[in-house]
Amino acid sequence: MRVLESRRLLTLILFAAFAWSLSGVDWLGPMVHTGGPQSLLRFIQALFPPELSPAFLKLTLAASFQTLAYSVAAITVAVLVAVPMGLLASGVAARSARTGLPAAVAARFLLGAIRSVHELVWAVLFVYALGLSSATAILALALPYAGILGRIYADLLNDVPEEPLRALRASGASPFQVFLFGRLPMAFPDMLSYSFYRFECAIRSAAILGFVGIPGLGYQIQLSLHDILFDQVWTLLVALVFLVVAVDLWSTRVRRDLVS
Repeated sequence: MRVLESRRLLTLILFAAFAWSLSGVDWLGPMVHTGGPQSLLRFIQALFPPELSPAFLKLTLAASFQTLAYSVAAITVAVLVAVPMGLLASGVAARSARTGLPAAVAARFLLGAIRSVHELVWAVLFVYALGLSSATAILALALPYAGILGRIYADLLNDVPEEPLRALRASGASPFQVFLFGRLPMAFPDMLSYSFYRFECAIRSAAILGFVGIPGLGYQIQLSLHDILFDQVWTLLVALVFLVVAVDLWSTRVRRDLVS
């Protein structure tokens, strides 16, 4: 009964917060600024055709490569950090609850702390510390993504069904063998799938970092928007979509090969 009451209380709090947020909207004011529809029409018309000159396509290709390079490096660093941190946060590697629980709590706190700061905020901080360098882009993406991946890895390792693990323990397998041959293989497909999803997100985030001055697709989009060159913006957006779709198709094939 108390659980139901707490759920009702949470629902009421969320509903009250939603109603309060609606009250802050100026419903009597204009929803679209003057000239907005005309600007939107100009932007749509610029798609037919986009900028396809050889010089700009070469620039788009270089910017796409930069964005992809930042994403690959960042997600690699994130995974290298997230795997041991997620293992600690799950508590499955602990030999006893006395040592495992403090380590799990500390790991979860650290993972929560680094993912609570958005990559754009990390980027601004690292720009002040390191300048507009490749390390700034990689670290700004790797830190929050390590926090997200580590938390998901921990949950996936904890959600593994216990029946196969009990069978391994009954056969005399050590805790390490139970983890290596039981828990990890069952959690690995979901871990890999989510890692690929975060890789797609890293490509989009790497493009967004261009708005703080880091070279890449986002930076070129910002320059074209400032010059009101919407045909160039469309070319850059198509390149970004192509990168995300290509990674999605690749990840789908990898997952299919692992399952089959």
